[in-house]
Amino acid sequence: MSTVVAQSLHVFGLRSHVANNIFFFDEQIIIFPSGNHCVKYNVDQKWQKFIPGSDKSQDMLALSISPNRRYLAVSETVQEKPVITIYELSSIPCRKRKILNNFDFPVQKFVSMAFSPDSKYLLTQTSPPESNLVYWLWEKQKVMAIMRTDSQNSSVYQVSFSPQDNTQVCVTGNGMFKLLRFAEGTLKQTNFQKGEPQNYLAHTWVSDDKIVVGTDTGRLFLFESGDQRWETSIMVKESTSDRKNLNMIQESESLIQFPTISSPVPSYERAVTTSSRSQITMPQVFAIAAYSKGFACSAGPGRVLLFEKMEEKDFYRESREIRIPVDPQSNDPSQSDKQDVLCLCFSPSEETLIASTSKNQLYSITMSLTEISKIRSIVWNADDSKLISCGTDGAVYEWNLSTGKRETECVLKSCSYNCVTISPDAKIIFAVGSDQTLKEIADSSVLRETSAFDVTYTAVAISHSGRMMFVGTSLGTIRAMKYPLPLQKEFNEYHAHAGPVTKILLTFDDQFLLTTAEDGCLFTWKVFDKDGRGIKREREVGFAEEVLVTKTDMEEKAQVMLELKTRVEELKMENEYQLRLKDMNYSEKIKELTDKFIQEMESLKTKNQVLRTEKDKQDVLHREHVDDLLDKQSRELQDLECCNNQKLLLEYEKYQELQLKSQRMQEEYEKQLRDNDETRSQALEELTEFYEAKLQEKTTLLEEAQEDVRQQLREFEETKKQIEEDEDREIQDIKTKYEKKLRDEKEANLRLKGETGIMRKKFSSLQKEIEERTSDIENLKGEQVKLQGVIKSLEKDILSLKREIQERDETIQDKEKRIYDLKKKNQELEKFKFVLDYKIKELKKQIEPRENEIKVMKEQIQEMEAELERFHKQNAQLELHVVELWQKLRAADQETRRERQTERDLEALVKRFKTDLHNCVAYIQEPRLLKEKVRGLFEKYVQRADMVEIVGLNTDLQQEYARQREHLERNLATLKKKVVKESELHRADYVRIMQENVSLIKEINELRRELKFTRSQVYDLEAALKLTKKIRPQEVPETVSSEDVPGVASTVRLNEQEETERIIEMQRLEIQRLRDQIQEQEQVPGFHHLAGIRLPSLLGSEADLEVQTK
Repeated sequence: MSTVVAQSLHVFGLRSHVANNIFFFDEQIIIFPSGNHCVKYNVDQKWQKFIPGSDKSQDMLALSISPNRRYLAVSETVQEKPVITIYELSSIPCRKRKILNNFDFPVQKFVSMAFSPDSKYLLTQTSPPESNLVYWLWEKQKVMAIMRTDSQNSSVYQVSFSPQDNTQVCVTGNGMFKLLRFAEGTLKQTNFQKGEPQNYLAHTWVSDDKIVVGTDTGRLFLFESGDQRWETSIMVKESTSDRKNLNMIQESESLIQFPTISSPVPSYERAVTTSSRSQITMPQVFAIAAYSKGFACSAGPGRVLLFEKMEEKDFYRESREIRIPVDPQSNDPSQSDKQDVLCLCFSPSEETLIASTSKNQLYSITMSLTEISKIRSIVWNADDSKLISCGTDGAVYEWNLSTGKRETECVLKSCSYNCVTISPDAKIIFAVGSDQTLKEIADSSVLRETSAFDVTYTAVAISHSGRMMFVGTSLGTIRAMKYPLPLQKEFNEYHAHAGPVTKILLTFDDQFLLTTAEDGCLFTWKVFDKDGRGIKREREVGFAEEVLVTKTDMEEKAQVMLELKTRVEELKMENEYQLRLKDMNYSEKIKELTDKFIQEMESLKTKNQVLRTEKDKQDVLHREHVDDLLDKQSRELQDLECCNNQKLLLEYEKYQELQLKSQRMQEEYEKQLRDNDETRSQALEELTEFYEAKLQEKTTLLEEAQEDVRQQLREFEETKKQIEEDEDREIQDIKTKYEKKLRDEKEANLRLKGETGIMRKKFSSLQKEIEERTSDIENLKGEQVKLQGVIKSLEKDILSLKREIQERDETIQDKEKRIYDLKKKNQELEKFKFVLDYKIKELKKQIEPRENEIKVMKEQIQEMEAELERFHKQNAQLELHVVELWQKLRAADQETRRERQTERDLEALVKRFKTDLHNCVAYIQEPRLLKEKVRGLFEKYVQRADMVEIVGLNTDLQQEYARQREHLERNLATLKKKVVKESELHRADYVRIMQENVSLIKEINELRRELKFTRSQVYDLEAALKLTKKIRPQEVPETVSSEDVPGVASTVRLNEQEETERIIEMQRLEIQRLRDQIQEQEQVPGFHHLAGIRLPSLLGSEADLEVQTK
């Protein structure tokens, strides 16, 4: 009866107590432990593949997958011994790559594992009481470093590597948070715990140096390089069945639960027992998983929270809550939301989150349905089959409405998108955002970025024809440009709104444009082309077959048709004339060639007669030569026959001798075979008896040695308790003794194995010799058969040689005939070649002068076109220079007017002050009245608050002045670099313009000197008034009459404030005007500013102003 075979087909269940019990292998396949296997489960196709555990495995404790998804590490207990098995997931079926089971350190079991970022190293944590952290080079089964993480026998829950650094390690547990670094074969702690120790249940790396850690009291900590940066507490929310607007899990899968396991749980049950009191009130964070926007963590029974990073700060805020749904098919539905989430894992694309619970269940969460970023714009394609959206998170998504799934995505976190649109053929998406560019997106990637030239685009729209594009900016302007988008700054800009543009829309016929902005205005625009005509759509309108055309268009087309017809007739006339000329030329050439060929034919006939006479002579000589060759050949044949007969006789004698030798060899080999069989059987019996006796002796010796070792170990344990000081020395001595004994025993075993191997080799060598001898006999028989075949083949060769001699004589005659014919043909071809070469040379002589003339004319045309372009550029540049100089003159006139006005105001103020001083001098004999008048002057012209305001205004003016000057000097420097390239072509024009510019600069300098002089006078007066205030602060009487002149002083002070405000406002307007001029000039193609002229430095004036303000 044949044996019965059973094969595992499908499994339902999950081992929830295994640490890190869920992973993603790729986007559709997950890996989880179930029974004694690890299961690869395809979520879409619902198939399972099994990765079997070790034979005689008692328990599975922890899993870990490498970052490159190639290896899976499994921690098990096999026959009460810890074993780590590493599987290669890329092979089908999965095979065991390495097994780590020989350990030089005490260990009971491994409770947590982690692979390094490059998947070369493995980090393992053992359970208490040892609590060793082991750093493996796992492919070579080598321990790189080992460290005891905790000496108080507290639990360690999780270990991990930094996502970018193989040498940085994190360990968390009960009262433990350690950051370690691997260096020089050791693990060293790099952080120091501050504050009260917490029971840290889980952690995850959110960046290269930042870690989020969760505790059993519902607290989350963010550590950066070991220092705490952020802390928050998870609030407890009771889950009710009738709760509304709760974001439940949209897609979930539940595996049939396993029976509860009584074995100790490293990550879940221990944490529950250590914090049983706080479990009722505070949620426990058993699992944390990081993704690109932040992290997800468990928050008590049946709850998962999503945290996202804040844009401006390095902190995180709670963005969403997910609860486990109630299972209506279970016996107790109320228990569904009471199961703790033990492990979380994101898919590689971060679209799916898998959660495992304490009730042996798995739940799948689709993250695309939990998108929470602010959507700024959506747009439909032409046939309403797709929807495109963009948001503040820098993501552009394309949704298929028939399937409800996202087809393409393009995420750029550095950009916050404002608007999105799609081309008419629905192949290219256009998006604008905060990075001041217009992006073309296709197939989830950015094809092209067009700069906005220091402006932020806020809205975008493309015409239905696909040839025009309109963009709104944050300044309220509208830009019109062609599509495909130009590389340079080629667009028309229109000022419309007083705030950022929020939406742009084109009508279906592309005739009108609608724009709105934050200023609350709606503009309608008529769209024209550069000739003033309305934009026409290329494709037909779907609801009508007729096309309406204006009368002007018909007249234009008729004129174009007439022009084209006249052009065609002209081209026909030209072609006919050229064909006639070519016919005339070719007829003349044909006549010349025919005459030449007739002359050559006559010369060739004469040569042919001469060659015939030579041919007859050669025939006679050839016949005589053939007769001589035939005589020689007959003689050689006779000699060859005699020699071959003698060789055949010698070969026959050798053959008989070899037959006799082979018979003798057969008899000798048969005798040797008989002798060898007898000796081999006797030697084998003796050797087996000898080595069996030796093996029994060695086994007895080994047992005695093992008993001795056990006794010695017992004695050693007793002496260890009594003597603690000499502990290390005795251990080393005993180790050396027993290591030597073990080595000796191993060497003896190896020797015995070697001797048995030698005897086996001898036996095999004898068998090989016997086989070789038999093969030699067979070879000799084969040679005998071959020699007989050789004799027969030689006889056949003699006959074939005779036939070949006759055939060769015939071929010699045929070849001589062919040689003669080929020589004749060769001579004729050489003559024909000479004639053709001569003709080719004459034709080349006729063609070359015409080609040279054509090249010269083309070069002249290109030079003329280049000169025309150069003259056009020069004219345009000169016009721009004239416009620029006029603008500079106007700006200089405005500055002089403003400075003169300020000078007049200051002179009026000084005159008023002089008159008031003169009136005070009249009371010089009356000190009391003089004091009151001086005090009135002080209150009228100088006050403490006004002094502060004046100083502040002066400093503001200086800063504004310096900023304007720096801005202008930067613009001048950039313009100088542009002008250097074309200074050689335009030196004469530059000299004239430079002279005019120098005169303007002189006037500006004079105005600046006048302004400086007037300001120095004002500051001198103010300084004098300040001195009077410092000299007599105490002489002011306590009682001041209310009839003084405060009203006059306040009015003067207001005038000064108004003057300073006017000055600042005028300066701002001038700066804005200059910036607008620079932008307009930069937009003009081919424009370059003048170089070689630098404005006079303003360092002296600024220094004077600083001294006066101080």
